[in-house]
Amino acid sequence: MERTVGRRKTATARVRISPGKGEIIINGQQLTSYFPTLLLQQTVLSPLVLIGREKEFSVTVKVVGSGLHSQAEAVRHGIARALVEWNTQYRPLLRAEGFLTRDPRAKERKKYGRYRARRGHQWRKR
Repeated sequence: MERTVGRRKTATARVRISPGKGEIIINGQQLTSYFPTLLLQQTVLSPLVLIGREKEFSVTVKVVGSGLHSQAEAVRHGIARALVEWNTQYRPLLRAEGFLTRDPRAKERKKYGRYRARRGHQWRKR
């Protein structure tokens, strides 16, 4: 059993993989009920599909923070890291697809004197 952490924006996913039947449990729910759209399900499953082992590992995930899309990418990052811990031969394949890279993009902070991070005041003639 391997334990890893995957992150994206403010989402954090704690992932455990072990040999099993291919079931994925996220926050106590099945994958299809936690991530209802097919795109998000494919995002989560993509590291397992890439190495061709989607039916050989059972995955348990606790994920918190951010939105559903970022949570799905955080889970994908955690699964990819766990697979590398399981077998280091998967590393070049997962690295080539970009699954091991932590996406550094996050929301820029609001600055004082501005409405948002970069939005300034509206110009008024009078």
